[in-house]
Amino acid sequence: MTDSIALGELAPTGKLRAGVVVAPAASVFFAADNAGKPKGVTVDLFGALSDELKLPLELVLFPNSGEVTEAVAQGKCDVGFMPRDAERAKKVDFGPAYYIIESTFLVAARSKVRSLAEANFPGARAVVIASTTTGRAAARFLTQGTTQEVTSVEEMVEMARAGSADLFALSRDAFDTLLPALPGARVLDGGFQQTGIGCAVPKGRARALELLSGFVERAKANGLVRKALDMHGFQDAEVAPAA
Repeated sequence: MTDSIALGELAPTGKLRAGVVVAPAASVFFAADNAGKPKGVTVDLFGALSDELKLPLELVLFPNSGEVTEAVAQGKCDVGFMPRDAERAKKVDFGPAYYIIESTFLVAARSKVRSLAEANFPGARAVVIASTTTGRAAARFLTQGTTQEVTSVEEMVEMARAGSADLFALSRDAFDTLLPALPGARVLDGGFQQTGIGCAVPKGRARALELLSGFVERAKANGLVRKALDMHGFQDAEVAPAA
């Protein structure tokens, strides 16, 4: 039986308000926005959570994980999945991850950059998504370059198509689904960041976090995460280990 106090802490309005990041193509983290009806791994996981808790589900869509972080931190969303880093952990409380991402760079077909080491050249210009763990990690990595923030993956794709910068920073799984829109572009081997996509709640909601964390761990153990990954075409993606 679900703890009624924990349930009230998790969903104080009586419905589960879940933050979802949408992009032009789905990834292990991003959902594809199909005319306001997102489809993706996180959508499936939130659907399963709302069914388990017998709560109505309200999906709140955002163009990047930074905006989801702020919405959860301010209590405008009850739950969210987002890549974890120390800066973000100051604003929300994290539970376990369902997947481990690797962040890297994409370069245009004409680029002479062939490796991560070569990417950190004097004057390198990288486009990143605003207020994200990947963006912050890219800025730390590029000791000889600079980063330019954009709001959404869609905007990044348009800039990549136009060749408006030297480097474009995202998680590897996201590039895998976006590459068809960028003929000739290459994703560099290796990564400048590895981190988990963790579940998160507003600060100070310990019982809510325990309830959410228990769901994520069960979903990894009982095959629910595996099923969601497979259903959306990510058969090669590995489920994060148990916390």
